Amino acid sequence: MRSNIMAFLPTSGHAPVPAAFDIVPSASVRSELMGLPLDHLHRDAISLKIVEAARARSKMLVVNANAQMMVLAQELPWMKSLFAKADIAFCDGAGVQLASRILQGFALHRTTPPEWIGSVLGALGANGSVFWIGGKPEVVAQAARRYEQEFGVTTAGIQHGYVDLSAGSRENLELIARINAARPSIILVNMGMPLQERWIWENWDRLDTGVVISAGALVDHAAGLVQRPPRWVSNIGMEWLVRLLREPRRLWRRYLIGLPVFAFHILRFLHDRQGENPRPTAIINQR
Repeated sequence: MRSNIMAFLPTSGHAPVPAAFDIVPSASVRSELMGLPLDHLHRDAISLKIVEAARARSKMLVVNANAQMMVLAQELPWMKSLFAKADIAFCDGAGVQLASRILQGFALHRTTPPEWIGSVLGALGANGSVFWIGGKPEVVAQAARRYEQEFGVTTAGIQHGYVDLSAGSRENLELIARINAARPSIILVNMGMPLQERWIWENWDRLDTGVVISAGALVDHAAGLVQRPPRWVSNIGMEWLVRLLREPRRLWRRYLIGLPVFAFHILRFLHDRQGENPRPTAIINQR
């Protein structure tokens, strides 16, 4: 059953949220794509689910998959387990969306944290608190200040990424203790793939509360260092090219080598399915 929900989430300069939208806020279709469970879930529904969990001080795990993640998951078994454990696992890339169209017969809804984090924090306002993990010291501090000013949230804590955050390190144990003492509503992990996913995997059971989000380069967006291209660029699947042109030194390997490897895996899965239903839906469950 479809329901019409009046949007109550402010945009605050981020991706616009329509005045009214048709979504199913409490249910999503989860399917398996190249071994990873992913949700077919609209970004507005993601926002609503996170806001509900944050207000209830519930523990929630939110992860995302782009082409790089799909390749890494073929080599890292724990990655598939992390996605299976996630409350929300969404498509974050045109490549993954194309793969779902080829292998499943439908295109997963595609979104990225900078599109909806402003709506989440704007809805939480002064009742929300954010713990930041990762990024350069001056960048993560700037990101926290900007979000405080823009959305009225409290900064529960900051930990830059230039320390040893391996599972048994002293710095990591101290960080976990700080997080649990602060009891933030939102925990943004900005360490890049697959470091941030590994950190979440190793520390998930140690965290007492909070919506944990694998946020990638969100810290740079929040600090004002990176601007997303216009939505029409994303809609035609060319955002990767814009990012490559902006940061060639950091991203050339991911895109110029990673994308052909990703295409190879798509072809491999397609070959493995020869003789089966050519347009499988691969539905795991309706949630």
